[in-house]
Amino acid sequence: MLLFLSQEPEARPGPPLPPPVAAAAAAAGLGPAPGMSVCGEAVGAGSLPSELVVHIFSFLAGPDRLRASAACSHWRECLFYPALWPRLRLSLRVSPAERPRLEFLMRKCGWFVRELRVQFAADNYPSGGGGAAAGEGAAAAGDGEAPPLCPRWLDLLRTYLELVLCVLSSVRNNRNLQKLSLFGDISILQQHGSISNTYLANSMEHLSLLDNHIPGNTTLITAVELERFVNLRSLALDFCDFTAEMARVLADSNHVPLHRLSLLVHSVSIMHKSLDSMPEDENWKALTRNSTNLRVYIMAFDVKSDDMLRILKPSIPLERIHFDSYITCVSGAVVDLISRQYDKFLTHFILMNDVIDMSGFPDLSDNRNEDPLVLLAWRCTRLSLLAVHGYTVWAHNLIAIARLRGSDLKVLEVTEESIDFDQGELADQDVDPVHNLIEQVSLGLGRPWHAVMDIELLSVFTEPTRHFYREMQSFSEGI
Repeated sequence: MLLFLSQEPEARPGPPLPPPVAAAAAAAGLGPAPGMSVCGEAVGAGSLPSELVVHIFSFLAGPDRLRASAACSHWRECLFYPALWPRLRLSLRVSPAERPRLEFLMRKCGWFVRELRVQFAADNYPSGGGGAAAGEGAAAAGDGEAPPLCPRWLDLLRTYLELVLCVLSSVRNNRNLQKLSLFGDISILQQHGSISNTYLANSMEHLSLLDNHIPGNTTLITAVELERFVNLRSLALDFCDFTAEMARVLADSNHVPLHRLSLLVHSVSIMHKSLDSMPEDENWKALTRNSTNLRVYIMAFDVKSDDMLRILKPSIPLERIHFDSYITCVSGAVVDLISRQYDKFLTHFILMNDVIDMSGFPDLSDNRNEDPLVLLAWRCTRLSLLAVHGYTVWAHNLIAIARLRGSDLKVLEVTEESIDFDQGELADQDVDPVHNLIEQVSLGLGRPWHAVMDIELLSVFTEPTRHFYREMQSFSEGI
């Protein structure tokens, strides 16, 4: 449908409307009937009043607006009316080609945006020292030496910081800004005070301060600094940086209720820092009184079971927990404690053990009357995701888990090499144990099921830090 149709053969109409704009105009009821003219003259795209162009643009998604603005200079001017950009969501790629476009957009829109969300694409995020996996980084830290930074990684980091600074410098004087969310590692900026601007702190709703490099003794944010962030609804920190004093600050009535708290617990961080200042149970109780909808996500790398038993206070509203091990395995006592303390909240439980020797996976049910994973499925009635690799899961226990949770268990991922059968199942010549397992689990879940190959969980094994960032962002959305 065209807005400039004319019956005058000698008329020279303006450029045609891009398809998205034509559709938006039709949706807004602004298009004239085919074959009609306005005041007997051709109406070109460049002749439309600015108010009308802005109204049409308001029906378009951001990318379609940018494409439509190329129709003519008049439309390009209309693109940057403040009324079009009350909210801006940026998903940035760490690429040198990104900066000119970003600078142009922030220069034009940064002054009047009221809600800004900036997300740095996880696939391009410069993680670790030269792309090392978490396990490699931990090994390097254990030797007391930081891994070498390759030139490519340094270039990525430099570009990353330039993009972050471009965004923050564009909005730091924006008095219209009400909500600011940053998804990505801005720990280096915090060390240099780049986000200490009081106005930015007051506007920020999500703050992620996670040191993605070898953890040292530096605390990325103090409780005094956190007092400025009175509108935080979502926070991500290294567990060793989340102190009892921070919990008291967030529990203060001057702060809006916190909805999401993501905590990364790393054996290297515990070694360099300490758990002595972590919140006690009374601190968690005070925090949940002020933040009744608070939910917590914990990811633990190679953390000893004794340390986990200290960390897991009864009053933590723990919704998701992910264990990732290269050296230290989770004990059945930890799994049992989780199922007893967090039965009202727990929805996601991931248990990964990326061992090289697959001949002897740890057995959580060893010397126990009941398997801790079965008890987890029985007690945690909200459990919707269970994933296990590198721990022995007996076939009959897997069937029991499927029957206990049924269709409410949306995801049940157990790798083939983790499943074991008892001698009675293997001795029965009339029943194929693997076929029987698949059939019984499928019946319990009410849908087809099969074990997964470890290759299907490869990204979780080899890039656990990136997995945490993706999960943390998903966990923090929609609050």
